[in-house]
Amino acid sequence: MSNSSLVWFRQDLRQADNAALAAAAAKGPVIPVYILDNETPGEWRWGGASRWWLHHSLQKFAAKIPLVLKRGRSEIVLEKLLRDSGAKALHFTRDYAPWSAALEQRVKALCDRLGVACHRHGGFLLHEPETIRNGMGEVYKVYTPFSRACFAKGDPPPARPVPQLSFAVAPSGDDLAAWNLTPQKPDWAAGFLENWQPGEAGAQQALVKFLDDALAHYAEGRDRPDKNFTSRLSPHLHWGEISPRQVWTATRQAMAAAHGRLDAGGEKFLKEVLWREFSYHLLHLFPQLPDQPFKAEFADFPWIEDRAVLKTWQKGQTGFPIVDAGMRELWATGIMHNRVRMIVASFLVKDLLIPWQRGARWFWDTLVDADIASNSASWQWVAGCGADAAPYYRIFNPVLQGQKFDPDGDYVRRWIPELSDVPAVSIHAPWEMSNTPRAYPKPMLDHGAARTRALQALKDMKRNLE
Repeated sequence: MSNSSLVWFRQDLRQADNAALAAAAAKGPVIPVYILDNETPGEWRWGGASRWWLHHSLQKFAAKIPLVLKRGRSEIVLEKLLRDSGAKALHFTRDYAPWSAALEQRVKALCDRLGVACHRHGGFLLHEPETIRNGMGEVYKVYTPFSRACFAKGDPPPARPVPQLSFAVAPSGDDLAAWNLTPQKPDWAAGFLENWQPGEAGAQQALVKFLDDALAHYAEGRDRPDKNFTSRLSPHLHWGEISPRQVWTATRQAMAAAHGRLDAGGEKFLKEVLWREFSYHLLHLFPQLPDQPFKAEFADFPWIEDRAVLKTWQKGQTGFPIVDAGMRELWATGIMHNRVRMIVASFLVKDLLIPWQRGARWFWDTLVDADIASNSASWQWVAGCGADAAPYYRIFNPVLQGQKFDPDGDYVRRWIPELSDVPAVSIHAPWEMSNTPRAYPKPMLDHGAARTRALQALKDMKRNLE
């Protein structure tokens, strides 16, 4: 067992295009390990929907390789595994969460103390945060020049195939069921499997389906929640069931094969892949991104803490159909359409003046693609306090947003059965009907008055800074 390597899986639950696994396999037998560490992330440990996905992803992964499951603080578990197994090397994929750099340093120190070779690999991103810099050698804080710099680097090299694997005798691990990652009573995730297929195979199927069926319509259709023109790859990318390089390469190949017909959709989609990259580069620059505003002046914004109001938003009972449809879709499926995410976020932080951190926390618990970088950067973008953010004074009108992006009301009716009989002309403002649907709540506020209040709050913040 002297040439065996421990492969510490994290958010890279795949065999193909996995640099850590390939490097370890090239040296000899491997011992694949996954550690459920609820201690190191602290309050940012996996939320409920993430734990559901993790359960099913690990279940699929462990059916293909002899994955050792362990629970506890990562470096403590790794030390025992390295001692018990006699492995001479540790391989893992780099992570970028605010607590990960210190953790990886501790793991490196552990390996040095034990005389074990420690190898950290890339693969969760296309570009490591240290590799994309502007002309001054600084991190980009605006998305457009960042994306241009990424495109200028050219396409990534081809993805690695699944390596030839042999496995060393491994220490015993936990039973996945004993981790209790899935909800029991009530089983609020009962409908998730109707919408998702976690795992590496599911990720590949989702990619093929998107490229075949939706990429041609992506540029103009990605903002339509009533249509199926999004990729639905975000949870697969988040858990590393597919790499961004695999996604990028397959998209480029589809574009080339279509001789120009997919260029508009393809370029738009690749820019969205780069928004994920940009979010992680921002997080690397500003590890406080999940909790603190990137623009420091927003620390003094006059937010309103109101648990009852927050609960109304969470339950999809605001009385604004496009907002409530999004919140109900989230609860039922663990996902929300990207355009609707912006609408519901704007409503929370601008109409209701609830701190953006409360919305980010709710998404962290309820999204199957709850990603520490994208979630934080996107909420700060809407709240006007992030890097390259939308101005705070840009306030979405939920009625007009619904009319523009769900013109026939199909999305609203799908998630709000109380409005199933309301005609399209009234679907986004049912309170204006003479026979208002009684089962659906009236608007919890007047949007015009809320907009005025939000703009006044912005003025108050600026005045306090003078």
